[in-house]
Amino acid sequence: MLSDEQEKILSYNGEVLIFQLSKAKCAAEKTRLHVKRMVYDSGTNVFVQKSSGLLSMHGGSLNIEIVSCSCAADFRTGVNLPCILMRRKKNNSVFKYFLLLFHSSNEFEQCLHFKLDYELKDDIRLLNGPTVLWRHAKRLFYISTKTCTVLSASVQFSSIEWADEVENEGIVVIGIRAVCLSEEKDRHPLSKSDGAIWGSEFVVYAIENQKILSGICFLPHAYSSVISSVHVCRINISRSPFRTSVVAITRKKQLIWFQDGLPKDVCQLPYEEPCSIQVAETGINGSLFVVSFASGNVCAVHNDSFQVTSRWQEAMSVLIDDFIGTGTEQILLLFKDISNTDSLSKFIITDSGKVSYASDIKCKEVFPPAEGLQENGFLTIQALEARLQAGYASVRELQHHLRLKEKVLFESCRALIDLVHEREHILPTAEEEGLVSLWDDTENLHPLDKKMTLTSEIPEHFIEKLWHRVVDDRLVVGIKIRESPNLSLNDVRLSLVMRHDFTSISPVIECQSKLVKLNQAFSAMSTSSCQMEQRPKRIKLDFCSKNGLKKEYHGRPSEIPADGAKTFVAVTHLSPLLAFRDVCCIILLHAKRRKYQDGNLQESKKLNLSCGKISFCLEDISSGKYSVNLLKNNSHCTGAMEDIFAILAVSLKFSFQIVSPDCTLTTVKLWLLSQMECVPVKECPENMFCHKFGSPHGTVFSWNPKTPFKGILTLFCSAFTDSLDFFH
Repeated sequence: MLSDEQEKILSYNGEVLIFQLSKAKCAAEKTRLHVKRMVYDSGTNVFVQKSSGLLSMHGGSLNIEIVSCSCAADFRTGVNLPCILMRRKKNNSVFKYFLLLFHSSNEFEQCLHFKLDYELKDDIRLLNGPTVLWRHAKRLFYISTKTCTVLSASVQFSSIEWADEVENEGIVVIGIRAVCLSEEKDRHPLSKSDGAIWGSEFVVYAIENQKILSGICFLPHAYSSVISSVHVCRINISRSPFRTSVVAITRKKQLIWFQDGLPKDVCQLPYEEPCSIQVAETGINGSLFVVSFASGNVCAVHNDSFQVTSRWQEAMSVLIDDFIGTGTEQILLLFKDISNTDSLSKFIITDSGKVSYASDIKCKEVFPPAEGLQENGFLTIQALEARLQAGYASVRELQHHLRLKEKVLFESCRALIDLVHEREHILPTAEEEGLVSLWDDTENLHPLDKKMTLTSEIPEHFIEKLWHRVVDDRLVVGIKIRESPNLSLNDVRLSLVMRHDFTSISPVIECQSKLVKLNQAFSAMSTSSCQMEQRPKRIKLDFCSKNGLKKEYHGRPSEIPADGAKTFVAVTHLSPLLAFRDVCCIILLHAKRRKYQDGNLQESKKLNLSCGKISFCLEDISSGKYSVNLLKNNSHCTGAMEDIFAILAVSLKFSFQIVSPDCTLTTVKLWLLSQMECVPVKECPENMFCHKFGSPHGTVFSWNPKTPFKGILTLFCSAFTDSLDFFH
């Protein structure tokens, strides 16, 4: 491409269209818009020119340039056509814009023109109609072949993230605006607390109907400050509330999948500054989310695994279409070739699966010639129809099965809530659920004894204290119980039950649990347990595996601490809970109750005990109400025992056995106090809190000498801390 030329590349029906604008050097010359239709030839592994078109523009064309190009439907015929938006700068800072349609006959048609006293720069979109939509000075403007005049929307936008045509609503725009608490037309206004924290919100606006739709059905408002691009995969506005499937990229290198306004999955992207998303439908291999980055890098994320499957660097352009004529879409990546001015000289065609073509290698796949395709076309269509019918029957069966599972999960959640509140829960009959009862005598069934299920003769003041803390991005919940020589617990687990009305199943919460206990020598035992549930409303936090707890608490009552106190701590990630504005959870304790008499085991029963509830909101988190606070007071650190439990619960534990045959280890504690700037914790002086600036800060050290020449140094440090920095 020459220096006085401007080039734009667009894919259309499997073809690659190259628009080249040759600017006039003087007013007497013509400016030419030349377009080449390029198709891929699998035999020679190159793009060849199929045809071309030319448009000449006379006089006053010195300042003509291409603003944008895309494909949009012509409302007169309903056919998708390439659209090119051109700009001509006139005198007195007046800009004239005109929209061209490029037809299959290689002829251009001017379908729209308008004048503005400013230059279009922000969020320009070419949509069906064709319609030109843009943003200027936080206002939304549009013009189409139906209106033939520039119109403005009544809603202000600080950015436009997505715009397209939606059935029954026309063109719908998803954008971000500053919080407007007094907006009366918005059916879901933000609260003052949410607005103060986020400062911005999503707004969904139908420009033809001039109404604001429910934004929370697409994306949570809390993400409005970090999202940089949005793609709506599916939307059903005929149902209330809307059913949507949205993918969005954030400035924190994340691709997030939202289902009906709630985060469903997240993928960490490999490069900085993601800027746009495209979707490639690759057939039976599923879909690919193609993410482009400001640096020219590109990656593909598979919709099933939601993991990065391919990545490329320094791509000049990324196009999605069926370039090889297989009926499914592929990704075309164009790279800059210094030795060749042709834009299609260096490329890759791939679907991150079996299809892979590159400009510098020959493809091993051989496609049948056109004659063979014609001869076998009828048989191929028959086979495809049979597969389609079989697949449709399987889909209907799966949908029916999923509806039954949703009913069971929904009823289970209701039953659990009733159980917590000690209300009687009436199960629906089999006929009401469309099921067949497997019982012969349904009239002899009796409800469970609620008293035995929940309390099971638990003594008064068994639960001494319920507390919760926020450490970094995790929520720590703790329960202090007091056992007696005649009563102990085994296989202890905790569950958090959300206390709010639900119409859909909650997202999966990944939980890591630890058991922290207090004896005369303060210690912590961590057990790995990562519980992944199939999206229940009940968030289950297992402290450890069944075998691990049996190993720790299988013994007799003589192993109970002198004061009988035990603290059970559970840890979960805080961010999924913040999707709800106000969080209120009921804490349930599940265990096996062991009752002793005269030192002998009398009975063992399952126990389900409601321990109370915790509640917090975003204001509490931002104000640090539940943060850990260890104060440095002279030569000691002091704070609530709950703060110490919380720090140990979220920390990683490392133990080092130190042996020195040549000299004693009496200076280790002195080294911790002086070089590492550790301060003993007043409540448990065996443990020392590190105040040294840098990576070690916040680490808890414990030195346990076994002999003068041998001892064990234990570290409890944050998961974000580089433990190798401690001794540098």
